[in-house]
Amino acid sequence: MKTNRIRVGIIGLNPDSHWASASHIPALKFLADDFEIVGVANTTHESAKRSSEAFQIPFAFHNADALINSPEIDLVIVTVKVPYHFELVKSALESGKHIYCEHPLGNGLEETRLLAEMAAKKDVLAVVGTQMVVAPEILYLQQLIKDGYLGKVLSTTLIGSGGNWRNETVADLYYLHDKANGASMLTIPLAHTLAGVTSVLGSFLTLNSKMTSNFTTVKVLETGEVKPKTAEDQIMVIGTLTDGIAISVHYRGGISRGTNLLWEINGTEGDIQVRGGLGHGQLVPLSIFGARGTEKELQLLKVPVEIMNNFPENPIAGNVARIYKLLADDIRNNTRNAPSFNDALQLYELLNNIELSAKNE
Repeated sequence: MKTNRIRVGIIGLNPDSHWASASHIPALKFLADDFEIVGVANTTHESAKRSSEAFQIPFAFHNADALINSPEIDLVIVTVKVPYHFELVKSALESGKHIYCEHPLGNGLEETRLLAEMAAKKDVLAVVGTQMVVAPEILYLQQLIKDGYLGKVLSTTLIGSGGNWRNETVADLYYLHDKANGASMLTIPLAHTLAGVTSVLGSFLTLNSKMTSNFTTVKVLETGEVKPKTAEDQIMVIGTLTDGIAISVHYRGGISRGTNLLWEINGTEGDIQVRGGLGHGQLVPLSIFGARGTEKELQLLKVPVEIMNNFPENPIAGNVARIYKLLADDIRNNTRNAPSFNDALQLYELLNNIELSAKNE
């Protein structure tokens, strides 16, 4: 029997590991009334068949073009490595399909701009996966500030650990250390977190930055091979946001024995701390602590049940599911509430400004 579910095709799905199997599959299954996973395409047909069998997906396409151009697919999902985003997204847009591409949308500002301009000319929904902007903790922060919990916001500080980008790596993640691949500490953990920060406090008005490296090589743990490392492992930014809010940011590679994510917001009437286990604000549970007025110590501020809204508790699947729900509603109601390619462009313009400032420092 024919249903009105949105038929999904995923490009880049591995049953053994990686992002799509841990996030997109459980998110789509959670929203089974809205979506039907119809097809998969990987680097090889054999890999696609293995994924289709593992996840009980009807069609294993011979290649990405076959999936993109199939009449069985309404929505194309791109979850491959960043250097392959541009051509796949471009092909999907040219085919007239709705698309959800993981962030970074393009490898650099120019690719991102071209895709955003192309999407603007098409009558399709083009969504980017900046998951932190839909996290329930971020929605609650927006509400707290709107309701005057902090009074006038004065300043904010952000400290985060990238997890990778030190002097050791596993072979599968070495590509993160080659800046040419567009998957650096700047463009992944810091970018995702800045998307969340600016959705709460507004855009950057001014900034100065410095980007440095403690390590110029990285050892591949499986083989002991030492390879070049060109992606920076220390990023510092100071500046001002909307309404003159002062901001200071420091991201560092690896994991800290101390703080791995601490975002503090200070106002005339109160203070808030957001804490997490890793500097990927889109991937980890966030805890919000606050105090205002005569209160002397921070207290845990629990996200209201109505904001959690019964989505999966694990943020890896839950935040992706929230984007998919917005996407489904946008397709059916001709609205535009899911993070868009234009949002991706604005974020990459910020990243580009951080890089330009660091070069001119």
